[in-house]
Amino acid sequence: MAALPVPEQPPVGSGRLDARDIEEAFTQVSAAVPKGWRAELIEGEIHVTPPANGEHEEYVSEVSRQVTLRQLRPELRNYGGIGLNVPGASGTGHVVPDLVVAPKGTFDNKEEWHDPAAVLMVVEVTSDSTAGRDRVQKIRGYARAAIPVYLLIDREAGQVTVCAAPEGDDYATKASYKLGRQVPLPEPLGFTLDTAEF
Repeated sequence: MAALPVPEQPPVGSGRLDARDIEEAFTQVSAAVPKGWRAELIEGEIHVTPPANGEHEEYVSEVSRQVTLRQLRPELRNYGGIGLNVPGASGTGHVVPDLVVAPKGTFDNKEEWHDPAAVLMVVEVTSDSTAGRDRVQKIRGYARAAIPVYLLIDREAGQVTVCAAPEGDDYATKASYKLGRQVPLPEPLGFTLDTAEF
């Protein structure tokens, strides 16, 4: 579904939306989306995404399984459907990654949108409707939030990109691998993801 464009910093007195208006509009849209859909606020734009297809969910499930089996930190958990606050170009954005890896108890509250400070890795699996945002805006948002690892599984491009070492609006290191290959994940994960299992 197309983005609902909203200006981030309108001129004073212009009658255009300011940050509070954007947040209010986002709250209203979020409350109105059908079950299974998700609303995100990314760099001042509201995006509504339909439920994922089966292949998408198979990829997410396989990454989750391998994180559970291969990582050596028993306190880590995999979370799906968790809302994160990430910095936008100005103001706060709200995103729902396909998978979040964080220590147990990180999201043990009743909040809908969470501080990403304890998050170690986010995973996005592209779909036709989300690929552009996953490849560009979400890289910026996750880097600004200082999330150590962003794993982008790009089904359309047939590749996996590991983004690590966040610096400002980007990641200092990005390594891409063809789907089907072994993908080394840096610390704090420190294991090899086998994408032949997808």
